[in-house]
Amino acid sequence: MNRHPQRSSLPPAHLVAQRVFSAIERFLHVEAVSGIVLLAAAATALIWANSPASASYQHLWHAPLTVGFGELVLSQPLEFWINDGLMTIFFLVVGLEIRREMHEGALSRVRQATLPLAAALGGVLAPALIYLSINAEPPLEDGWAIPTATDIAFAVGVLALLGKAVPPSVRILLLALAVIDDIVAVVVIALFYSAGFSADGLLISLGGVLLVLALQHLGVRAALAYVVPGAILWFGLLRAGVHPTLAGVILGLLTPTRALGASEGFFGAATRALNDFRQRARSGRRDPSELRQPLKELRVAQRELLPPAVRVQMALHPWVAYGVMPLFALANAGITLDDIDISDAAARSVAFGVFIALVLGKPLGIFLATWLVVRFNVCSLPADVTWRSVALVGCLGGIGFTMSIFIATLAFGGEGLLGAAKLGVLVASATAAVVGVLFGKAVLPRPAAKRPRQANEH
Repeated sequence: MNRHPQRSSLPPAHLVAQRVFSAIERFLHVEAVSGIVLLAAAATALIWANSPASASYQHLWHAPLTVGFGELVLSQPLEFWINDGLMTIFFLVVGLEIRREMHEGALSRVRQATLPLAAALGGVLAPALIYLSINAEPPLEDGWAIPTATDIAFAVGVLALLGKAVPPSVRILLLALAVIDDIVAVVVIALFYSAGFSADGLLISLGGVLLVLALQHLGVRAALAYVVPGAILWFGLLRAGVHPTLAGVILGLLTPTRALGASEGFFGAATRALNDFRQRARSGRRDPSELRQPLKELRVAQRELLPPAVRVQMALHPWVAYGVMPLFALANAGITLDDIDISDAAARSVAFGVFIALVLGKPLGIFLATWLVVRFNVCSLPADVTWRSVALVGCLGGIGFTMSIFIATLAFGGEGLLGAAKLGVLVASATAAVVGVLFGKAVLPRPAAKRPRQANEH
């Protein structure tokens, strides 16, 4: 009996294309793969920057690129458009994730959020204090926030390598901790790594926010309609001296989390459109032009069945995971090792401080903070989460990578200290990933093997 008659009736070429695109879609949503792509981009940058073609690497990212129209023109190096432009999309996804977690996730209830909140704060304070204990004098102390961040995509991707042995509650704990980490990183960037505020820039930013709210009030749901207000917000923050990537976080937090598709109106529109199709099929009318309106109603109903925050995040996720983040790694992980003077005490101290703070400070802070809130009955460990699982989450929290490198570019302007900080981040993130996988393999229970079915079982 053919279970898929509609598929079997398709031409062979269509079936092959369908299978290929389904495989690509599954590939794009495997978190472990996105982490591998990110790692490959960083490795490519390192090899390129230290190869005989290293001059082309530096020339590429410093090549000027002009964007604008009329008298409003902005000319900056390509590296700027990646770090301050494309990374805004990354921060938009971060803002959407924060918005969703606050609405219906681990941050929606105080008691539920207590454990990841405490773990995240411990994972921020301990690395910062360890780094400052090693680098207490200026300008080295400016890098204190570098080891406080956790790379969500990379950490979750490494966790996915452990397979089904990881309980869902452990993954949720890591996600919630990483989201809170990102919130702290956003606040740190806004308060400590932004230039003096400019009033006219803040007014432009406010105009962008008001335009977003006005469009939402008018019921405009198409994501493309918010590109112009988002650009105004981005330019205003840049002019105000605030890091412009924070525009992405603001837009993410302003995105609605309620789906209009829950209302009877959209279900009714979809039902009417389907009934219209059915009637036309029965009557034998095949004029394609008459199907435009029903098709439009179906597209609107399909779009509005998901909340805007979910819809936009799903649409942007592959672009960020396989485009923005690897491109950022390619542009920023290319450390020319010859330019890092290991004999320079300052550079050596920065690299060592970042490494120790990420590899030791992160797991230590996460574990101790979690133990304290559980010990004093502020909250309890979720089901299926053991202290070994908490230690595993702590190890993976040491994978700073994208966010840590991003903060390093804000903390240090000189190539010497910046290169040393990036080197510390890369080595520490790789070490934390390897330690996390080995520790997870050692402490997580192996999934029980399936018992083979007997011949007489039905």
